[in-house]
Amino acid sequence: MIKFYAVMCVLGTLLPYAALGTWVSENGLDVGALLAEIVDSRISMLAWFDVAVSAVVLVAFIRVEGRRARLSMLWAPIVATCVVGVSLGLPLFLLLRERALRREEAGR
Repeated sequence: MIKFYAVMCVLGTLLPYAALGTWVSENGLDVGALLAEIVDSRISMLAWFDVAVSAVVLVAFIRVEGRRARLSMLWAPIVATCVVGVSLGLPLFLLLRERALRREEAGR
């Protein structure tokens, strides 16, 4: 699972930023236009609300489960969620958790 989570971290970063990069190359760094497109339709709002709620739940999960599992570097998936999104934050957290579980199993 470690390799899978690592690949998903890469994809979870590249895919959203590729879409953003394409938009920026076509529209420039026009934050107003970006926000206008975000709220342009109910379907896009559905997607943004879904992602926003998922991000809040993920940050809470990282904090609670991370402490329970005694993981270090919990700040990394939280920052990743805020800077890139759930598409990086979730697989990064699961990667850190999987690595900690493997170390724990190896120490027994």
